[in-house]
Amino acid sequence: MVKPIRVHMCPPGPNPWKVVLILEELNIPYEINSFKFEDVKKKPFTDLNPNGRVPAIEDPNTDLVLWETGAIIQYLVEQYDTRKILTYETLKEKHHLNQWLMFQVSGQGPYFGQAGWFNVLHPEKLPSAIDRYKNELKRVLGVLDGCLEGKQWLVGDKITFADLSFATWNDRIDSLILCPPEAKFDGFPNVKAWHERMTSRPSWTKAMQTREKLMDEQGLMPNGMPKGIANMAEYEAKMKADAEAAKA
Repeated sequence: MVKPIRVHMCPPGPNPWKVVLILEELNIPYEINSFKFEDVKKKPFTDLNPNGRVPAIEDPNTDLVLWETGAIIQYLVEQYDTRKILTYETLKEKHHLNQWLMFQVSGQGPYFGQAGWFNVLHPEKLPSAIDRYKNELKRVLGVLDGCLEGKQWLVGDKITFADLSFATWNDRIDSLILCPPEAKFDGFPNVKAWHERMTSRPSWTKAMQTREKLMDEQGLMPNGMPKGIANMAEYEAKMKADAEAAKA
């Protein structure tokens, strides 16, 4: 009997939910250890991930602790996707899947994250940084849109872990660059249709319902900020004040 995999996360960010989507799609039992953002650089979490970034997983079935979403996704598929539901074992398809996963973790994630930082969280508005990362976000979407022309999925004729790895960051585009939700895929019709195929799946619905519950438990808004906090500077000031109050 497979024991539940433990997923350690702060619920606001997109990255933990990439892993949850894979777990849901493969029907792998799991449990979530949800904690606050201000604890991500502290023990006990840094005993699991010294880099202080979420998520990390503990798999009691193999006695493995693992961090970095790309590595976690590859592990889950290799270890548990015995029926090849989200993957292929043929030479070209197998390596193309890893190619797209590497593009997600090295391209989409960092550029989209910086777009969100400079548009929303950075206390000082820097037009050059805002423009750079908004343009990079659009460039990534352009790559995806071109490669999805005439196709439903990135590789082969079925949804794979490569497709799912992009969904959570793409879903946040409107909040990252402060555009209307209905306009976030303007100019990228293939990406829009692809994203809608993924977000209509039961795995997505369940993951987002879980996220909403965990966010509410921590008193957080959809952008990850506590209710009543407008930017990262205010959030850092609040965390500092809370830490000092705890010492008193």
